[in-house]
Amino acid sequence: MKSDNVKKGMQQAPHRSLFNALGFTGEEMNKPLVGIVSSYNEIVPGHMNLDKIVNAVKLGVAEAGGVPVVFPAIAVCDGIAMGHVGMKYSLVTRDLIADSTECMALAHQFDALVMVPNCDKNVPGLLMAAARINVPTVFVSGGPMLAGHVKGKKTSLSSMFEAVGSYAAGTMTEEDVCEYERKACPTCGSCSGMYTANSMNCLTEVLGMGLRGNGTIPAVYSDRIRLAKHAGMAVMEMLKKDIKPRDIMTKEAILNALTVDMALGCSTNSMLHLPAIAHEVGFDFDIKFANEISEKTPNLCHLAPAGHTYMEDLNEAGGVYAVMNELDKLGLLYRDCMTVTGKTVGENIEHAINLNPEVIRPIDNPYSKTGGLAVLSGNLAPDGSVVKRSAVVNEMMVHEGPARVFDCEEDAIEAIKGGKIVAGDVVVIRYEGPKGGPGMREMLNPTSAIAGMGLGSTVALITDGRFSGASRGASIGHVSPEAAVGGPIALVEEGDIISINIPQLKLELKVSEEELAARKAKWQPREPKVTTGYLRRYASMVTSGNRGAILKTPDTI
Repeated sequence: MKSDNVKKGMQQAPHRSLFNALGFTGEEMNKPLVGIVSSYNEIVPGHMNLDKIVNAVKLGVAEAGGVPVVFPAIAVCDGIAMGHVGMKYSLVTRDLIADSTECMALAHQFDALVMVPNCDKNVPGLLMAAARINVPTVFVSGGPMLAGHVKGKKTSLSSMFEAVGSYAAGTMTEEDVCEYERKACPTCGSCSGMYTANSMNCLTEVLGMGLRGNGTIPAVYSDRIRLAKHAGMAVMEMLKKDIKPRDIMTKEAILNALTVDMALGCSTNSMLHLPAIAHEVGFDFDIKFANEISEKTPNLCHLAPAGHTYMEDLNEAGGVYAVMNELDKLGLLYRDCMTVTGKTVGENIEHAINLNPEVIRPIDNPYSKTGGLAVLSGNLAPDGSVVKRSAVVNEMMVHEGPARVFDCEEDAIEAIKGGKIVAGDVVVIRYEGPKGGPGMREMLNPTSAIAGMGLGSTVALITDGRFSGASRGASIGHVSPEAAVGGPIALVEEGDIISINIPQLKLELKVSEEELAARKAKWQPREPKVTTGYLRRYASMVTSGNRGAILKTPDTI
């Protein structure tokens, strides 16, 4: 056992004395040491129940013959961090989480790990860590929140943000907003639509790193506790069989995740996290893979914000395995990939049934024949940009309009709420990329303001930042190269015509090459927005959005 490095032999007598200080028994010293990585905290609604999940995992590990030992991982609530300087600190935590978990796991020589994440960045951060550490590892998330109910209709956090825009437009009263405020987020759990947290928890299941139901069983269901106990048992079985994350998270497994991503209509943030996870296992993930896979993958689900179904509905309809089973009918999945169950993907999904064809469309009646995400390229985004195609209304699939240019999110929100943005405009928010932000802030506030003010079917938004999974509409993010490194988005001027053609995967600035070259010659880099602390260090090391905003290492410089 790996833990023998700190438990066995005369040389390890000092180590054993410290285990004695922890209250370990002699019997425990002869059993596998299993680290339980707990993201529990009291500020993130998706994490407030993780203490119960962790306790259930501990019971499962102990029952199966292991010794569970808990240590922490941090997590930011993107909703609370939204719209102010705090959002600069969201994406950057992904690498802190991966690094700190690697440090803890290897410093203490754990034999196996159970990761207990839930929200946006700590799921991919722990997947990255699992790939690096490469000891038997199982994931069990805290589960999604139940949908809220306002005026007889299900609702969620995205409706809450849009209510603020509606209030600014004069179409909703303060009392209406307060009702949403009280009812939109009724339970603990990751917010109830197909936002980033739920996207990544579902894709963890697809990757083979979580048991069935990891992405969809609601946080408040007792089934979630049972799942956690089984996760603890499963990791002990993996230890016996020596099944490790890199046996599971192969190139084929990552392509499976991208395929199911298209069918589910996941958050655009998955196009940051899948490349970063792929990098950890040595797979050079080009975001333009998305178009090739999207071309042959039908979009089967329209969960909020794309539609009016929620994670609880997906769970009742058969969950992620039922979606995978539909896709398997078209031969779109690599069936032989190993999973934490000790069985292959094909074996796992064989008996999964689609119980609600209104929630999971059958393959012969998809929402669209192409997938939920698209990567757009052109002279405005030579290295690509990302849009959640499944959440764009038909009339905005092709759009041309004048650029309204803002160098930060706050200025754009002020203009939108001040009535200065009109139908047909293309809002450009730049210098918000991984390096320029720094931290690549999510733009849920401006997209929600656009939707709430009734402009969702007539106004587009383009940014080198990113979007929350709760954003909808013609919201095009991850524009690469970003403005901070002199990408073409830095050269856009007020009134320039921008052409968006999602079916043709094009994003073009209607300005001549000669004029762009002249603007480029005059362009000067901006002074860094942050000059101290972790964000400054992050800005100096981070790569472009199209590369997953991974940090430079000697092999990526």
